[in-house]
Amino acid sequence: EAAMLRELRRRWGSYKYRFVPWLALNLRRQRRTLRYVPESSQDKIIADEDVLETLLKTFKALFINDFSRQADILALLPEVKCQYLELLTMEQKRSKVNSCNCQRQHVFTPEEVLFNTLGFTVSRDQSSLVSAGTGVFVTKGFVPKGTVVSMYPGTVYRKHEPIFFQSLGNPFIFRCIDGVLIDGNDKGLSRSVYRSCSRRDQLGPFQMSDESWLTATPQNPLAVGQYVNNCSHEKAANVCYQEFDVPGHFPVELKQYLPNIVYSHDTESHLRCVVLVTLRDIKQGEELFSNYYTVVS
Repeated sequence: EAAMLRELRRRWGSYKYRFVPWLALNLRRQRRTLRYVPESSQDKIIADEDVLETLLKTFKALFINDFSRQADILALLPEVKCQYLELLTMEQKRSKVNSCNCQRQHVFTPEEVLFNTLGFTVSRDQSSLVSAGTGVFVTKGFVPKGTVVSMYPGTVYRKHEPIFFQSLGNPFIFRCIDGVLIDGNDKGLSRSVYRSCSRRDQLGPFQMSDESWLTATPQNPLAVGQYVNNCSHEKAANVCYQEFDVPGHFPVELKQYLPNIVYSHDTESHLRCVVLVTLRDIKQGEELFSNYYTVVS
């Protein structure tokens, strides 16, 4: 019985901060353990328009790079196909490839696309912090201050939606200002829930989200933000979290690169994403660090 009690206490210790009634009762006493921002306007390091611009620029580059596999989508979007053919032709000319030889288009890796588009690459590797497990590094290039450097993938839960079993022993749950939760765990029950929701929402050839972040090779190379480690006394935070609601006019053909999906299909609100924005210039080889619960002043 004593062993069982200790196990229950251990699980409660990892779960209690996500339990809404417990949060309400302990907000004042435990403010340092919570992500607390007095006003949502203070949570914006850069404008939403800048976040959207970065995502669209990156996703369009990924789409063009993967153009040969987009035939089913483009067949249903003739006007969009013309636009992308123009962009592809421009890209081929820039790369000194024969613009008529579309079938032999050179295909880059997603990391190469990210570098060619934004000037840097990020990837997962063993953290520089002792016993911290996996971390995220700028493996190539340079990231200026105020840049979207990563995304926090996962299933998005609204208030009061069931997340109890997914949250047990789960260090990857992120709490937004308004109580929305994002489960960024790529294993176990969380993985199964995300894949189920993703396949539920697929419309013919149109994927509404990206499942590949659950693997070792995400097609959206930004979708590694859940592995960014917390800062320490030795390693100061160089990125912070910023919430971003995907607008209704987001191109349907690019939703296949969004690493988030809502748990409840019947919601009409915008999809919540969380991006990581650099607080300073970050050079090649540096690891990303953030406060898990960032206070922006």
